[in-house]
Amino acid sequence: MRLTPDVLKLDLEKTADALAATLRDVVVDTLKRRGMVVGLSGGIDSSVTAGLAVRAFGKERVVGLLMPETDSADETLGLSQSVADALGIETVHEDITPILKAARCYERRDEAIRKVVPGFGPGWKSKIVLPDVLQSSALRFYSVVVQDPSGKTEKVRMTTEAYLGVVAATNFKQRTRTMLEYYHADRLNYAVGGTPNRLEYDQGFFVKGGDGLADVKPIAHLYKTQVYALAEVVGIPASVRARRPTTDTYSLPQSQDEFYFSLPYERMDLALWAKNNGVSPADAAAGLELTTAQVERVYADIEQKRRTTRPLHLHALLLAPVPEVHL
Repeated sequence: MRLTPDVLKLDLEKTADALAATLRDVVVDTLKRRGMVVGLSGGIDSSVTAGLAVRAFGKERVVGLLMPETDSADETLGLSQSVADALGIETVHEDITPILKAARCYERRDEAIRKVVPGFGPGWKSKIVLPDVLQSSALRFYSVVVQDPSGKTEKVRMTTEAYLGVVAATNFKQRTRTMLEYYHADRLNYAVGGTPNRLEYDQGFFVKGGDGLADVKPIAHLYKTQVYALAEVVGIPASVRARRPTTDTYSLPQSQDEFYFSLPYERMDLALWAKNNGVSPADAAAGLELTTAQVERVYADIEQKRRTTRPLHLHALLLAPVPEVHL
């Protein structure tokens, strides 16, 4: 078969209406909740999730949480508010910086970075990155990119200890946001809406107990290309629809593909769809504008991420059954 972006096309109005109807049934009938809380990041996924919630419950029963912190991009808060304004929903502004400082999030992160960059300190910025999977079939190791106060940048390969320390510290951010989402959901008797798309859900690009925790995940079955396509239909502003995916977690700008995914989302969607539908690397290569060997590396990376992140998808495990609860 010839692999083209057409395989991801949807009937957008029909899809939006069907998702809203199902979301309403799940939240009201199954979860017994009145509406939905969504953490707005200024990105496409949280915006579309909020748009679907408005279709499902009406704007009066959707609340958007704005939860910036010290490392958030300058445009994050404005884009998040623009989504809420376009949808007509209430917002609550929760600056999570004081909570993160109290938990020593930034201090712990900096301590981990100093294990490989001893001079890292106040006024410095950082992000962590992976090598390009297309360039080599060898094992890939994370590096930290640091920028000193003068603007000079340096890239240093991370030790396992340093990498785990940085990730453990920055995970405070997602977990703090989820804690606040549940606070507001509890006081309103609302559900918490999760925002992962299919790429993120499949590949384990979320924090357990953080953005991986929600009552319902309306777009987890949708490829990111499809989420972008739905955005205009559910009323998301053009400025948000034009924004490229970002982690918005580190103090230096960071795209999702340099941090985690093998390819930019447009091609990553196609690669994941092709693998999911049994398209061979040779047949997928032309549509992805890659060589067969490169597609093989992308497929292998997809499988490797599925294996290593499987525990993120698991519920708490019981050592013996409790049949009265788990029917």
